[in-house]
Amino acid sequence: MSELAIVGAGAWGTALALHAARAGHHVSLWAHTPFAGRISPRLPNHPLPASIDLTPNLPTTADAILLAVPTQHLRATLALMTPRAPLLLCCKGLEAGTHLLPLEIAAALHPTTPAAILSGPNFAAEIAAGLPAASVIAAPNAALRATLIALLATPTFRLYGNADAIGVQLGGAAKNVIAIAAGAITGAGIGENARAALITRGLAELSRLITAHGGRAETAAGLSGLGDLLLTCTGPSSRNFAYGLSLAHGASPPGPGAPVVEGIPTAAALIARATGVDLPICTAVADLIAGAITLPDAIARLLTRKLRDEAP
Repeated sequence: MSELAIVGAGAWGTALALHAARAGHHVSLWAHTPFAGRISPRLPNHPLPASIDLTPNLPTTADAILLAVPTQHLRATLALMTPRAPLLLCCKGLEAGTHLLPLEIAAALHPTTPAAILSGPNFAAEIAAGLPAASVIAAPNAALRATLIALLATPTFRLYGNADAIGVQLGGAAKNVIAIAAGAITGAGIGENARAALITRGLAELSRLITAHGGRAETAAGLSGLGDLLLTCTGPSSRNFAYGLSLAHGASPPGPGAPVVEGIPTAAALIARATGVDLPICTAVADLIAGAITLPDAIARLLTRKLRDEAP
């Protein structure tokens, strides 16, 4: 039996804890805000079994430490830790202000600690329920990838390795921004044709973004790219899609205590980091969130771009 420590008891952290316990590991789960009983408020239909230890102490050692905290809180959480075990970062997005990816934040705070990223098309409630899914663990170190995959892979949670950690992280970040756009145009009522076109051209943006930062174009076609893009752009179970849907009806950004919508802070950070990369959809979303344009203006901007041959 392996020891797994999970930091963050939101929906995703709770789901990963349930999965790890079903896989036969001894699991400890740390929550920033302790909750009553054994039910996470973010995943109330899945009470925690007795095999999962709730702890008030951040972990220092285990066979692996999984960090399932939002990217905007990753730095503060890591600053409180002295990890002596491999880190698996289970978050997506870029840090506002620094424009850093999760693995870059971890390297800045704990440069000698091995770290990898988990990303893919996974809704927390389905992982918690044990439904079939697949995901990617990315890190340049092949031995680290293999170790983490061996710990977490099961017949219902298929894990693939990928050496392209930057591509996997950028895919997980950009798809949330594109999902906001998909929700917005769905809310605007302009049709399924428009959403299909947006997803397709969003994938082209994702590929350009990845290759511009030294990643591989094929990563965009994998689970952390196309797979996650399809999941988050097609229904209100995605918080980013739901937020885009609400934008079409004049909603404001979610307030304190609301579920995290990673695409909101990521949009501006992504554009700032990707200077010179042609990202019309992501740029329109960033401008829309900032209040610089209206939704009709954003749609018109995209539809009136210069005509040209289809290309990535």
